Amino acid sequence: MTARRLWDISPAIGPATPVYPGDQSYTQRWTARLGPGSPVNVSAITLSPHTGAHADAPLHYAEGAPSIGEVDLAPFLGPCRVVHAIGCGPLIRPEHLRHSADGLPPRVLVRTCVQAATVWTEDFAAFAPETLDWLAGQGVRLVGIDTPSVDPASSQTLDSHQRLLQLDLRVLENLVLDAVPAGDYELIALPLKLVLADASPVRAVLRAL
Repeated sequence: MTARRLWDISPAIGPATPVYPGDQSYTQRWTARLGPGSPVNVSAITLSPHTGAHADAPLHYAEGAPSIGEVDLAPFLGPCRVVHAIGCGPLIRPEHLRHSADGLPPRVLVRTCVQAATVWTEDFAAFAPETLDWLAGQGVRLVGIDTPSVDPASSQTLDSHQRLLQLDLRVLENLVLDAVPAGDYELIALPLKLVLADASPVRAVLRAL
C-alpha cells in the first residue's frame, strides 16, 4: 500500500522564530546533559503558546471562555480545503474565496502570500469579519491562515477574533502553505491538552486524500 503524501505546514520553532511584539520568544536550557552522572539529555523550554503554527482557544479573546485543553479536537482533524488568495490585500473578503466555494469541507486554510514571513512584520493579510460569517454559513468549523493573526496587527478591537467566538469557530494561525497547491486534503493539527492555556502550538500537516 502506497503511503499518502504529507505536507508539513508548520514553521520551524527556535530562538529566531518571530513572535508578536511583547510575546515570549523561544528559549531553551539544558537541565541534564548526557555524560557522567546522567544517562540522558533533558531540556526546559519557555515560549508563548502562540509561537509558530498554533491554535487559539476562546480563552485568548474572552475571559472565562474555554482553554485550548478544553476544546473539542474534532475540528482540527479531517477533510480540509486550501484556498489561494495570494495578493488579496490587507483583508480576505468573501469574493477572494468564492472561486473555491463548491462543496466546501468543514476546514478551510487560506494562503495569502507567496512565501510565509520569517521575521516579524505588520504587513500581513487578515480575515474581514464578514468573511468568517460567510464561511460559517457554508458549514466551515475551522479556519486557518498563513499569517500571524486573523486580525490586522494594528487592531485594538480584534473584530475577527470576536467573530470566531460568536460563531464558535476554531482557528489556526502562522501556517506555512508556500508549497501547497490549492485543493482538498486531510488536515491533522491537534493542539496540546493545556488546560489553563489560551493557545497551543500544533504540528500541522496535510495529507493527500
